[in-house]
Amino acid sequence: MINRLLVANRGEIARRVFRTCRALGISTVAVFSDPDADAPHVAEADLAVRLPGARPADTYLNVDRLLDACRASGADAVHPGYGFLSENADFARAVLAAGLVWVGPPAAAIATMGSKIGAKRLMAEAGVPVLPSLDPAAPGEFPVLVKASAGGGGRGMRIVRGPDELAREVESARREAAAAFGDGTVFVEPLLERARHVEVQVLADRHGTVWALGERECSVQRRHQKVVEECPAPGIAPELRARLCDAAVRAARKIGYVGAGTVEFLVLGDRVAFLEMNTRLQVEHPVTELVHGVDLVRLQIEVAEGAALPPTPPEPSGHAVEVRLYAEDGDYVPQSGVLRRFEVPGDVRVDSGVESGSVISPHYDAMLAKVVAHGSSRAQAVRRLVTALRRARLHGITTNRDLLVKILTSQAFLAGDTHTDFLSPTGPLHDGARPHAQRPGDPPHADRPGEPPHVERPGEPPHVQRPSGPLHAERPGELPVLAAALALAAANRRRAPVLASLPSGWRNVRSQPRHARFEQAEIVYDPLPEGVTVIAADPGRVTLERDGVRHTFDVARYEDDGTVYVDHEGGCLALTPIPRLPEPVEHVTPGSLLAPMPGSVSRVEVAPGDRVTRGQAVLVLEAMKMEHRIAAPADGVVSGVHVEQGQQVDAGAVLAIIQEGNS
Repeated sequence: MINRLLVANRGEIARRVFRTCRALGISTVAVFSDPDADAPHVAEADLAVRLPGARPADTYLNVDRLLDACRASGADAVHPGYGFLSENADFARAVLAAGLVWVGPPAAAIATMGSKIGAKRLMAEAGVPVLPSLDPAAPGEFPVLVKASAGGGGRGMRIVRGPDELAREVESARREAAAAFGDGTVFVEPLLERARHVEVQVLADRHGTVWALGERECSVQRRHQKVVEECPAPGIAPELRARLCDAAVRAARKIGYVGAGTVEFLVLGDRVAFLEMNTRLQVEHPVTELVHGVDLVRLQIEVAEGAALPPTPPEPSGHAVEVRLYAEDGDYVPQSGVLRRFEVPGDVRVDSGVESGSVISPHYDAMLAKVVAHGSSRAQAVRRLVTALRRARLHGITTNRDLLVKILTSQAFLAGDTHTDFLSPTGPLHDGARPHAQRPGDPPHADRPGEPPHVERPGEPPHVQRPSGPLHAERPGELPVLAAALALAAANRRRAPVLASLPSGWRNVRSQPRHARFEQAEIVYDPLPEGVTVIAADPGRVTLERDGVRHTFDVARYEDDGTVYVDHEGGCLALTPIPRLPEPVEHVTPGSLLAPMPGSVSRVEVAPGDRVTRGQAVLVLEAMKMEHRIAAPADGVVSGVHVEQGQQVDAGAVLAIIQEGNS
């Protein structure tokens, strides 16, 4: 029996395992890096052990330190979670050699499936359909997909559409794979465009029983990382479902699998091709739990203790949909900083690694939480999930909440028409207005040197004007801005030491029209827009009526930077007030390339005096486990490089300067 379990992971993953351990009466141990010292998972554990440092290699990937933490805390078992060392066979062997219980599959199974190249050969022997492997130097056909042999999560994956980019993308994939998994081996296979990503949850005990707990649809992805998952997959015919589950069980039996795992497939029409097997619990496991009424972590622990599974798995009931809430902007660039407010209401399950006040570090993955809804039907589950996302209060960090709502309410998604190109520029969600979905290796879009692209803040209506002029009354995006202006005016009156009851803007002489200026918009609200009536205006809540319909806005202002968040039925609008007497700002040299996020410079590809063309890589930043190419936004000459390889930079730092033109 397990008495004290150490989770060799962080954030949402650790909290998820701790929740089951509390229900089972198992004592818990957290480990934490220096940036995670105040993280929620540390506070929730019974005991916590520091892993000095910030880099994953020094902390969550350091086997010796993790085993030392087991000894120091008296843990008798280790759960690897998902990510980091969860699919590292050497770690599993080290845990077992230390006399501890390993809550995971046999090390031999991890090693077998850890090499995707070897796994494909083995699956072919077992009769599981696979795609052919191509020569990385000369695949002979395009498009192809370059994939890391080790690891997962979309790291070390590149789409290559022509021979000119092959060598560059293969080398980039090797570097990223080596940094993420310690193994730079890659392989190449044909790219099945517009295929579906469908996976089967398996669970096996030590007594020969193997369950296939149905399939999950995971096709909506960006940068080869899943964004939306659901169970069961819509539109999968019973015969195809049986083929998928049978192939998954044969795969598990072929390698003597024990514990929870996932067998992933590409599905294109009736064609099925083995993708990989994840020898661990998956991020998206909650949808299977809700549909099948099981606790997969509990079953993992019981199997590790030697328990036998019932002969057949429980029957499914209803439908579940999960979205991954990321800290990232409209170009999928990860964000870091303080998450000032984090609240997700409604009849949903929220598995999160954060809470209000958490610091989002650039050192780790950008996922904040998984939000999951279950219903008797797919339509009911989707409706519950959309409602929860719209009512969520997410302040301080740019998130993908609006993108998630857009996906879930799109006609294509509601019809079950999803595939791995869903978020690509040619996918059904692309309408020409939203920033394009970048593939790994694409240059970040920029309008001109030194100026990042305009990215709408969460909930920002696209029709809200920039400070070039006041808003027009007929535009529906006006009301949230008006609510912000009225709330700020109410707050000013409340703080006034004298005559607080006088209206804002009052003077002994005729006053100027009242107005508010934000970086994102400007509004004149004296008189009020036609058809609008103020029902109530307090610092934290404003109710407006337009044409007989009342709208309520919750307004929050944070004093340290003045940012105002307006939450309303349509989402959330973030506004930055422009002070009447602004502080002087530091001048940025025209042509400056600015860091879009905090990170480490992994490679500099130009030198002063070099000529560059639009889209050419200038340098590469590594942040949140991914490589991000910083490209020249226009043809020109490199007049300066301000960073070097290995240097840590903050968001907004000047990386290089490109002088446009031929001079």
